[in-house]
Amino acid sequence: MSARYAAGSLPELAAWSLEKHVEACSRCAALVSRAVLTTGVAADLAEARASVLATIGDMAGGAEDGRGAEKAAGPAAAGGVRRAGGAAIGAGGTGFRRSLAGVGRRLGRVAWAAGPALRGPWIVALVLVCAGAVALAHGAGSDGMRPLLLTLAPLLPLLGVALSYGPGADPMYEISAAAPGGGLRLLLTRTAAVLGVSLPLLTAAGAVLPGPPGAPGAAAWLLPGLVLVLAALALGSYLGCRTATGIVAACWTCAVLLPVLSAHGVPASGAGGDGIIPTAALARQLAHYLSGAAAQGGWAAAGALCAGLLALRRHAFDFGPGSGRGFVRNHLENP
Repeated sequence: MSARYAAGSLPELAAWSLEKHVEACSRCAALVSRAVLTTGVAADLAEARASVLATIGDMAGGAEDGRGAEKAAGPAAAGGVRRAGGAAIGAGGTGFRRSLAGVGRRLGRVAWAAGPALRGPWIVALVLVCAGAVALAHGAGSDGMRPLLLTLAPLLPLLGVALSYGPGADPMYEISAAAPGGGLRLLLTRTAAVLGVSLPLLTAAGAVLPGPPGAPGAAAWLLPGLVLVLAALALGSYLGCRTATGIVAACWTCAVLLPVLSAHGVPASGAGGDGIIPTAALARQLAHYLSGAAAQGGWAAAGALCAGLLALRRHAFDFGPGSGRGFVRNHLENP
């Protein structure tokens, strides 16, 4: 990449990303510098460097002359300089406040990169679902809350991803998508933030919920949930994020609930202690999808396929408002 950057053949978005990266990575900065020095601009860079060094030398010489004049002026002038220096040191006492302001700005950038989902009602809904499931299970003495939570658990990260990216959720979508760190990189960052919050909360809530015999474990949904998110991202490269997450969520809901409802019907509330949905049958259906090495191996293979497709389709997330890569997807995101 450094050779393509030095030759000027690197795409503009990738060049911006590289320039941003070398600001914080000295190793990559050295690689890019060596690549640039092998091109025809090496002589121009050497001339510019010599000019800058000469200017710095002239400035250093002027500073030495100033110190000589201070000594010749005597103690009074030196005292004035010391008083001015003391004032400068006093002003430097605000450095701690400036550092705190810098930390605040960095935290603001992290909060912005995490996406609207973590700043909006999604995080509240996630906490309410977990707390409500635990309260109902232990307050009402029901053992059917774990299958219900395992049914909802893969849907909540999908909802968070849908609310994290796109013009319907992010008022700065066009600006962020066109930035060097936009596109798929920003989408993956916000997806990781959603998963980092939802996975531990939902798994911890499932671990304290009682379940009927044969119900999957509290962590059995983690790999399927991750695969569904990858499937939504890969499909989103064709249809857009909101449409893709809706399709994947509908497929999961139908795959889990339709066999249960078609085989057992919808019992009356309180019949058999199951409520509206027969939770014992739901637990058995979830066990087919989530429990066992065969099921988890199938999810792992599906996840690898989705990740490969997402890598192949990564340029579809580049912002292209009129033509070129990313035009179809961004046109769908901006109807």
